[in-house]
Amino acid sequence: MNYNNKLFRSIANSENGETSTETVFEYKQKGTILTSNYSGGQIICGHLIGLVDGDGNIEMSYHQINKRGEIMTGNCKSSPEIMPSGKIRLHESWQWTSGDKSKGKSVLEEI
Repeated sequence: MNYNNKLFRSIANSENGETSTETVFEYKQKGTILTSNYSGGQIICGHLIGLVDGDGNIEMSYHQINKRGEIMTGNCKSSPEIMPSGKIRLHESWQWTSGDKSKGKSVLEEI
């Protein structure tokens, strides 16, 4: 699976997360290396870097600056689902490595 030049929007997130339906991710992929710049909603600026396996699963780390002026960091594992439209839905399990170090789940959809 190749995520290069795909845009994703957050459609669901745990209460302790910062992404929202206003958050848009722009994915770039070279080989197995995935990167993304993202922003929107509570996030002023965010970046992620990860590795994509042969099944399209992603293991990533991220950092972002929120509207409170805080730097937040975390790790995430993401699994793809191909929807009937052919678009990709990503099911994510994540954990903050900053702040309260809590865990959460989110869903992104390709736009």
